[in-house]
Amino acid sequence: MPSDATPTRPRSEHWVAPLDETPLQEVDAADTTGTPRSLWSEALHSLIRNPVLVISALLILFVLFVAAFPQVFTSQDPRFGDLSRANQAPGGEHPFGTSRLGYDIMARTFWGARTSVIIGFFAMIGSTLIGGTIGALAGYLGGWFDEVISRITDIFFAVPLILGAIVVATRLGEMNLWTVIAVLSVFGWTNIARIMRGAVISTKSQDFVTSSVALGASSPTVLLKHVIPNAIAPVIVTATVNLGVFIVAEATLSFLGVGLPTSAVSWGGDISAARDALRTQPSMLFYPSLALAVTVLSFIMLGDAVRDALDPKARKR
Repeated sequence: MPSDATPTRPRSEHWVAPLDETPLQEVDAADTTGTPRSLWSEALHSLIRNPVLVISALLILFVLFVAAFPQVFTSQDPRFGDLSRANQAPGGEHPFGTSRLGYDIMARTFWGARTSVIIGFFAMIGSTLIGGTIGALAGYLGGWFDEVISRITDIFFAVPLILGAIVVATRLGEMNLWTVIAVLSVFGWTNIARIMRGAVISTKSQDFVTSSVALGASSPTVLLKHVIPNAIAPVIVTATVNLGVFIVAEATLSFLGVGLPTSAVSWGGDISAARDALRTQPSMLFYPSLALAVTVLSFIMLGDAVRDALDPKARKR
């Protein structure tokens, strides 16, 4: 007589229970409570963890503080020369020594930071505004306007920054702070324009830009609110590095005698004045050169840190 009990199949070591015998396991859901970071917040988060940024930022803050308040570090007048104290060795009232004309080298080194920082900052702002505007319009409008701007940019690219500045400076005669800034801005915008143009061309083909145009947004609105904010990251990196380049350019012009007048307190002028005293008074050349090198290096390091933070590929490495 058949039994009412359901026969059971022997379970092997590879036996898998049917779905009705084992409850479905709870699957860990993805955490959707956190708000995704934007490009800029992700870049800021990456920058905070970058030791290169910390070092460069501390150096830049120190340079800016020196440029703003040089009197905190020295009470000497950088424009007062006393021949009775000429060529003194470092020590006493003159920790960095004195020059051949009796200038306090420490005072001129700290006060020279103000001139270099002002020229570098405003030349960077001017070149970025010129190059950014031209590059954004060329990349967004395209066509004949892009062709004309590209040829003009090629002409300026053919003239090196220092060479163009020397030619203009010799024609203008003695230059002051603002003429140096203007000359550096006029000849320093080309790389910004090319970078902005390429970034705008890449950004304007994105779906969110196409959607804005389809919804009836005007060209200025699309360019200012959608294209430029998403294309400006590489320009910021280049502008940061250019600040150091412009500081070196001003020092080079002053070193060659075609930049700021000799009465101005600048690192380039002091380095130029120290050429003949390299063997007898090396401190005249060492301290302004060291200040120039540290300042430029800090801005280059900052540019590298910003570039790595704004580059998604760099963050994934």
